[in-house]
Amino acid sequence: MSLPKLSQSYWLQTTTIPSFPSLTQPIETDVAIIGGGITGITTAYLLAKQGVRVTVIEADRLCHGTTGHTTAKMTAQHDLIYHELIAHFGEDSARQYYEANKEALQSILHIVKEHDIHCDLSVEDAYVYTTEETQLYKLEAEWKAYETLGIDGAYVDQLSLPFSIQGAVMMRNQAQFHPLHYIKTLVELAVKYGASFYEQTVAQHIETTGRPIVRTKNGATITCDTVVICTHFPFFDPAFYFARLHAERSYVIAVEAHERLQGMYLSANEPKRSLRCTTMDGKPLLLIGGESHKVGQGINMIQHYEALQSFCEHTFGLSHVLYRWSAQDLITLDNLPYIGPIRKSLPHILVATGYRKWGMTTSMVTARLLTDLALQKEHRYAHLFTPSRFIADPSLNNLFTEGIDVAKHFLTGKLEYALRTPHDISKGEGAVVNVDGKRAGAYRDEQGTLYVVDTTCTHMGCELEWNNSERSWDCPCHGSRFCFTGKVLEGPAIEPLQQLKGDE
Repeated sequence: MSLPKLSQSYWLQTTTIPSFPSLTQPIETDVAIIGGGITGITTAYLLAKQGVRVTVIEADRLCHGTTGHTTAKMTAQHDLIYHELIAHFGEDSARQYYEANKEALQSILHIVKEHDIHCDLSVEDAYVYTTEETQLYKLEAEWKAYETLGIDGAYVDQLSLPFSIQGAVMMRNQAQFHPLHYIKTLVELAVKYGASFYEQTVAQHIETTGRPIVRTKNGATITCDTVVICTHFPFFDPAFYFARLHAERSYVIAVEAHERLQGMYLSANEPKRSLRCTTMDGKPLLLIGGESHKVGQGINMIQHYEALQSFCEHTFGLSHVLYRWSAQDLITLDNLPYIGPIRKSLPHILVATGYRKWGMTTSMVTARLLTDLALQKEHRYAHLFTPSRFIADPSLNNLFTEGIDVAKHFLTGKLEYALRTPHDISKGEGAVVNVDGKRAGAYRDEQGTLYVVDTTCTHMGCELEWNNSERSWDCPCHGSRFCFTGKVLEGPAIEPLQQLKGDE
């Protein structure tokens, strides 16, 4: 069985999101939303529906980031999290987290029904399972947390999967859908309600004296009352978010299946395996995800896809891989998202980040919360998600661990000496090379064109690593990613890599 040569998201390949021009003139609005993923679009829809003037700008194309590369599970079952939340935050906060995501799911279902959105929606039970007896204690602790919080679910020891399990925790009546079919309708509705969208418009800075002013890379400005930053990693960072978040990549393959898998599944043991089905041309398509690792710190990236491919073949007997893609997610120090004022002294600059791989329900939690904050209303979950919180356990330990990890990779990159030169790079190959005695990165495309860039990340100077699967340069320190041409793909970096001349 072979893999598709290039990464392709099934969602993006089967949906055309409306396109919009770039912003070239100064404008004034009530709320400026930076980031055109599901969070920014949903927030724009909710605000515009209430008559608020909203402007959304996106650095690339709408939904072409993490939103277009999700597995699109809509669930409050975010792995084994509720036992952990009770231990670290208390029972009341854990219950609020569940209720916030449960309400978010119901809100999405209501929107789909209200607007008759055809998005392959199906209500499914969600399961976290283990195949290892040594992991049963985690499942049992999670089930006790479910009982304590009143979560509608069950503890089971059998599943309709082609392998045996030791146990599983089930959450009833969750859902899955085609995310871009849904979001496409939200974009159209938001425009109908008066929202404006601009693509290929990169936000570079926010002036915070007086009314906020967003300055873009092409010279346009947006003057507004409130700025909402939904750029995955905050491009504007006055509160050191780079030290409070770490980025992980995970992988998905879509395989032609014989029958539809009922339910949504996630393994508790490593390596993680996420399972669900969708429909393609009336036939079942099995999505298998997993292989998570910190950005820039994985093995040869194509091996992650091969591991999923091998699991699929040995477990399901399926071999026809139609699509493969990867996604990037941010994780906070205490595993809860940061949603609210970017810092206490800047109440009109709002941020949303750190969704920890659960962006579908979290995007609606965020949109509802940010809408209330933008309208200066109280919100019952504002305190739970406020970015200004600091929970000593586990935040202190994770802050220390992340700091050590960043320092290790910073020094390792600086000490590396490349022996190869750009001339040594073959077609389709990318690698660290030596240019005039300095570390650089080279990639030669299939036509023989050579691209050479400075591999020093423009964020904080860490040295980048080559991602042969995505053909990108990835930062192992804070998760920035760059195209082989030097263009920024993922923040926190804003500036592109410097292009260099090779030896040809």
